Amino acid sequence: QVQLVESGGGLVQAGGSLRLSCVASGSIFSINAMGWYRQAPGKQRELVAMVTKSGGTNYADSVKGRFTISRDNVKNTVSLQMNSLKAEDTAVYYCQAYVTAATMRVYDYWGQGTQVTVSS
Repeated sequence: QVQLVESGGGLVQAGGSLRLSCVASGSIFSINAMGWYRQAPGKQRELVAMVTKSGGTNYADSVKGRFTISRDNVKNTVSLQMNSLKAEDTAVYYCQAYVTAATMRVYDYWGQGTQVTVSS
């Protein structure tokens, strides 16, 4: 079993910054892609950013130039630096990871979510 634990959410004024972090622990052989998703009230969950094991990144158009995703393959962590935050960034943010177990099967794991609220 693998656990993903997020931290760093909170309340910030528009234009401010927050940094989200997520650490993976448990029965991990290797971690493939890791990402951040968000879900605002009444909306579907959407991809915010993703980073591959080799460091390749992909961002939603709405956050390009403002958010930066990074990972530490030794510590099994993924972070999301969020700058120039807007009210529309308000959502619950979820960490996600594709984890290869010792059996070589790949599993999709999610964190419990952390609330980000941007006041305008």
